[in-house]
Amino acid sequence: MLHQDVITNFISSTELIEQFFGFPVTIYDILQKTVNMSQKPLTSKKLRRLLRKQQLEEKKNANVTRLEMVKELDRPPKNLKGKELGLWYKDRALRLKLLKKSNASSEVEKKMSKKEKKAEMKQQRREVAELNQKCYKIDLDPTRQQLIEDYLSTVLKNPPSFLLPQQQYHKKIKRKCHEPRTETTVESEKCETVESSRAQLNVDDFLAKSKELYENFPVNSGEEISVSLIKKFLEKEEIYDEDSQQNSHSAVSFSSSSRSGEQNNVSEPDDGILASMDKYKHLEDTTFKKNFMDILSQNIQSKLEKAVRHNMALQKNISTDKDLLSNFKMKNNNPKYRAMQQARQKLPAFKMQHEILQLINNNQVALISGETGCGKTTQVAQFILDEALINYNGSVCNILCTQPRRISAISVAQRVADERAEIVGRDSVGYQIRLEKKIGRPRGSILFCTTGILLQYMQGDPALKKYSHIILDEIHERDIMCDFVLTILRDVVAKRSDLKIVLMSATLNAEQFSTYFHNCPAINIPGYTFPVMECYLEDVLQLTRFEFTKNTKKKSRDYDDDESFKTQIVPSVTQLKKSKKYPDFVIDGLMNPDSEKVNADLIASLVGYICQHKGPGAILIFVPGWEDITATTKKLSDNTKFPSSKFLIIPLHSMLPTAAQQSVFDRPPYGVRKIVVATNIAETSITIDDIVFVIDCGKIKIKNYDVINNISTLKPEFVSLANARQRRGRAGRVQSGFCYHLFSRAREKLLADYPLPEMLRTRLEEVILNIKLLQLGKASPFLSKVMDPPNAKTVLSALELLRQLNALDENENLTPLGFHLAKLPLDPQIGKMLLMGVTMSCLNPILSIAATLSFKDPFYLPLGEEKILKERKLELDQGRKSDHLIMAEVLKEWEKAEQKRKGAVNSFCEKYFLIRGTLYSLRDLKSQFSQYLCEMGFLKDANYKKDSLNLNSENIALVKAVICSGLYPNVAIIKRKINTKGRSMIFLRTSEDGNVTLHQKSVNTAQQQDFESNFFVYHEKLRSSCIFIFETTMVPPLPLLFFCYDFFLTYSGDKVIIQINKDLRFSCEKKTANLIVELKLRLDWLLEYKLSHPGHVSWNDKTSDITLLKILTELFTTENDGIMRIAKSDSGE
Repeated sequence: MLHQDVITNFISSTELIEQFFGFPVTIYDILQKTVNMSQKPLTSKKLRRLLRKQQLEEKKNANVTRLEMVKELDRPPKNLKGKELGLWYKDRALRLKLLKKSNASSEVEKKMSKKEKKAEMKQQRREVAELNQKCYKIDLDPTRQQLIEDYLSTVLKNPPSFLLPQQQYHKKIKRKCHEPRTETTVESEKCETVESSRAQLNVDDFLAKSKELYENFPVNSGEEISVSLIKKFLEKEEIYDEDSQQNSHSAVSFSSSSRSGEQNNVSEPDDGILASMDKYKHLEDTTFKKNFMDILSQNIQSKLEKAVRHNMALQKNISTDKDLLSNFKMKNNNPKYRAMQQARQKLPAFKMQHEILQLINNNQVALISGETGCGKTTQVAQFILDEALINYNGSVCNILCTQPRRISAISVAQRVADERAEIVGRDSVGYQIRLEKKIGRPRGSILFCTTGILLQYMQGDPALKKYSHIILDEIHERDIMCDFVLTILRDVVAKRSDLKIVLMSATLNAEQFSTYFHNCPAINIPGYTFPVMECYLEDVLQLTRFEFTKNTKKKSRDYDDDESFKTQIVPSVTQLKKSKKYPDFVIDGLMNPDSEKVNADLIASLVGYICQHKGPGAILIFVPGWEDITATTKKLSDNTKFPSSKFLIIPLHSMLPTAAQQSVFDRPPYGVRKIVVATNIAETSITIDDIVFVIDCGKIKIKNYDVINNISTLKPEFVSLANARQRRGRAGRVQSGFCYHLFSRAREKLLADYPLPEMLRTRLEEVILNIKLLQLGKASPFLSKVMDPPNAKTVLSALELLRQLNALDENENLTPLGFHLAKLPLDPQIGKMLLMGVTMSCLNPILSIAATLSFKDPFYLPLGEEKILKERKLELDQGRKSDHLIMAEVLKEWEKAEQKRKGAVNSFCEKYFLIRGTLYSLRDLKSQFSQYLCEMGFLKDANYKKDSLNLNSENIALVKAVICSGLYPNVAIIKRKINTKGRSMIFLRTSEDGNVTLHQKSVNTAQQQDFESNFFVYHEKLRSSCIFIFETTMVPPLPLLFFCYDFFLTYSGDKVIIQINKDLRFSCEKKTANLIVELKLRLDWLLEYKLSHPGHVSWNDKTSDITLLKILTELFTTENDGIMRIAKSDSGE
């Protein structure tokens, strides 16, 4: 039966029911009708269902019409018959008729409202479309205008030291008032007035002479002119000599004779080198000027010829030879040396010592290949040195051996020193990596170094006259710097016949290298004979009885990978199933696409199996990247089966500190098993002697470059067969080994033979800067000579970016900025950001940002807590709308936490989902970068926390401007549209790619409707289902204007349109445009001066250059704080 509370709740709905029936209806009528319909007492459940139904209909805004509801609810009682039933239907028909009329009128109203709504939406879309086409208005408030005008007035009276003579385009008129105004004086004054007006050439004067200028310089159209054109004119204009009226008259002449070239004294050689040099003749005679002008004026061919002409190779010294031999013979009395000799004799390479030396001595270029562990890396250099010492040729034997990584150079040097019973850096063995070196004796020695160090040596000594032998190890990796060096050395050996080149590869792919070096002879060294048992994924699943979790029905984000799996792997697994070699659960596992992903649970399960069923021995696990290292080490450490008392788990990554990397070579205590989790850094060069078991995940993280879309990618891919062989070779060094490949035999058949050369899959900006630094000429001709030439479009794209960064000039020669960027082992955009951070006195946050962009951010993605992570990032962001500033904030707060109580760091990392190891690596990188700046002369010491270097580190607007200066031209613009529901939505565009999307990792995805500015700068973009942009920062317009390479001015009455590209357009008053142009010109010249005179920038000085920087800081700050009034305006207004 009905409860009173249910009836009471239902009474409130009688008004709703009344409007459906068209006449008053009481609750009792409804109850009676319901009772009559059901012939049963009305239950509360039925009543609640009726009420929910009514509320649902109301909520859906009458999706079911009132007429339909009447049909549904107003049914005749079952007890009515005959005449009574007829009367009931008659009454019902009347009600329906009334309702139809009501419905008809409501439908008309509804249609009208739809029409109006559609028209309104159309109007909104039209307005948004017009808004997107309009340019952004910039209004300088009077206070800022006056500030700039005062500064410019001061500068015009007293040109600052940072302006070049031809840039001081204001001629100061000096007239002695006491002199009588003779006819000659009046004539002179007239002349001075004319020349002064020419010298004080601002934008107005420039445009006034547009007719003559257009005949001399190319412009786009009409009254459109670029800032670079203005700058070019001013820089070509000679300074007026007050004592030489003739020189003054010829300085700015637009006569026909000047245009025809009769009075043009500027020399423009075909290659543009002299034109580039001419711009820097004014520099003071400093070390920078000498080095920079040498780079511009010379080329590697002339240096090589000079070295050969002057016979600058090593000179024999008999006395030194005797001393070196005596020292070498004394080693035989050392028990450690004798024990090491016995160990060396067991190596396959040692058994071929005679053949190897004969090959090297009889040929200028020799190629040695050998399986991993054969001993070529440690032995070949010793063979050469020992033979030279014995033959009294130690004084003319210096060997340089390159390694692809820092850890390889250090570990190999340490091993070779041990074999020679020496201490690294004190006798015949040394090493050198960036920021660290231990170099041995000047003659009769071996130096192990990275490829980058060899390139540094070649900058000052391209003939490598200090060395008799150059050994290039691990050339099979085909990294970009190795291919680069190979190309240079091929030209060097043609000039220097006494230099020996030894190429060493861990694979049998020797034919290509031999052909490249004019069919040089080759020799192969066999590897160890210890057998290595190989198992594949199907075997591992059977041994461990591991089962993958079932796939969810959620659409896969890796659609292409899944399609590839279905077409390439599933058919092979189906055939394997028919053979019945493996149980069903193994087949099910192989059928799961997740079986081809790196799985930390599977790795832990396999490690458990090895420890339980196999003998002792270290385990080496290959994973693609740092995230996988972290996940795997955490999975093992958290597992109670692997207590720290019995297991030593060591991560190995190139970004880890050198000391941490060295620990992998130490043998663990008795009863402790060593487990090394590494990237492909452990594939070659380094050898961990006690490795018995190798677990190969079959993936490697490779950087690729999409030429068509100008997009870089970095994602895990399957290894090549050559990589897999290298990994297998890490096992069985001291006994029979085991290699567990975590990919199926079906996948192995699809692997490529060799990895794609890095030259074909990466951006080329750093390579081109090195080409310029080594004076190798134009980029395209040189890169066409490499073993596998890159795509011509890739080269052009890199050159254009370097020009946009102002690293190269229009003649493709280095600028002072480009010279410094070439010295930094960083992405050029990050390098420029660093240099700007020093200049603008906000070094610490910029170092944090540069370190993060060079390595990785320290956040990990908590499973199921993605929303909380986004909230934590928003908390760190503090409304700044910058992924980059979050990184700076994280490192700043982490360093503060380290100064507090013991658990503060753990609490901080747990709260914000941070990886402590990554934070330590980022701090080490910051120290390295500050050391680079110190080496280049921009810092007095490497202490980047000094107050004098961080006066503006808390000025968010300025830090954003510095970020913009480095990341430009990576700019995305916010556009708006109205969706089908009439809601305003935003989307992002770039001038190159069209529509792009913020990646979900970005903090800016959480605040998409709340952007004060319409511009983002970003670090990189990646194409998958769409084009994503990563690491974004919202920036206002002024930093874009001041740090862009160039912009165009279009004058229309009192208004000016400033256009950077087709999407970046700004409108402003003519006076505002002139002030912006004047400031940009001076900023460009100031930055060039500072880069040409490396040194500490003191913001406490009251000089013109610091005043300019402070004015810009004021402009950026006020714009960011809202004092700058930025609004939308028609481009024509």
